[in-house]
Amino acid sequence: MGLFNFFRSRRRRAEQAANLYSGAVAQARHPVFITHYGVPDTVDGRFDLIILHIMLLVRRMRANGKEAAGLSQEILNLLFADMDRNLREMGIGDLSVGKHVKKMAKAFYGRAETWETGLDDGDLESALNAILYRAGEPQPAHTRAMADYVRAQDRHLSGQGLDVFVTETPHYLAPQVTTAAA
Repeated sequence: MGLFNFFRSRRRRAEQAANLYSGAVAQARHPVFITHYGVPDTVDGRFDLIILHIMLLVRRMRANGKEAAGLSQEILNLLFADMDRNLREMGIGDLSVGKHVKKMAKAFYGRAETWETGLDDGDLESALNAILYRAGEPQPAHTRAMADYVRAQDRHLSGQGLDVFVTETPHYLAPQVTTAAA
């Protein structure tokens, strides 16, 4: 591969990662999570929703070879760069931003592992309660609706070919508003 092609492929992967990251963040910002699924409308609640959607995206891509692994890492790099930028905008001093980002990265990996384990072993509701709803007493209907959404989203993303992730933005399922979750 020539030098020109190397930089072109790197630029293309960075653009793909930016599209995937933006799509996951946009999905995480859907107001239904706050209004009908009972996710706390706090900085932590919104951060957790973004982490949850990035975890689902990275989980899907992890099973697909070297190109997907590189793209997954680019998405994580964007997440941590976004954290850094947001902390600076919130007025966190330059000297402590790195420490905060490191703490947030640790939170990302811990939460992602807990949710993935919950998806894999069938106890997603407990995993959601421990993290997403940790600030209070979650309503069982909210936890159940969120768990149903996460499972459906995981299946839906897994059913999309890797080419969708590499050439365009994957399609996300809209969160369902049910009377049980309202």
